[in-house]
Amino acid sequence: MRVVILGSGRGSNAEAILLAQRAGRLGRAQVGRIFSDQADAGILALGARFGVPADYIDPAPFKTKLEGPGEERFIAAVAACAPDLVVLAGFMRVLKAGFLNAFAGKIINLHPSLLPAFPGLDAIGQALSAGVKETGCTVHYVTPEVDAGRIIDQARVSVEPGETFESLTAKVHAAEHRLLPTVIARLSAGG
Repeated sequence: MRVVILGSGRGSNAEAILLAQRAGRLGRAQVGRIFSDQADAGILALGARFGVPADYIDPAPFKTKLEGPGEERFIAAVAACAPDLVVLAGFMRVLKAGFLNAFAGKIINLHPSLLPAFPGLDAIGQALSAGVKETGCTVHYVTPEVDAGRIIDQARVSVEPGETFESLTAKVHAAEHRLLPTVIARLSAGG
């Protein structure tokens, strides 16, 4: 299963995927390419470290969505990889119909809450403010509605009394780093 990763930040979830691949825990999945919409994103440095081509693609003209010429550039670059799965690992852009249709049923996202609770930005902060006793992370298929696609799997973490944003973020990230590679491996086996 050919995998392309899209990310905007430091790349900790992409690193978890690549470490799982190196350790033989990614099933029949193989990451073939990493793309970022940020020229200085840490995720791009993972390419050289793990022997996977990693490139910046200009997302202009918009700051938060992928549309117009930027969307066309991303579609062309990803399509050239002939992916079976496109993994959004901290990709901070809203995908529009053109991209979604080009890779229909092949795009998954990792979100830091137990969806449908706390979709959108600052999910960990939302969970903490709401006073929930449990949160976690969700891997789901990407659809036009943000964080509303079919849920593939979730991992739960408890919210302890006195929990801080930083401590809860660390717990959710640890759960994400376990969940996402596991889901990719299962999908590569047809699950």
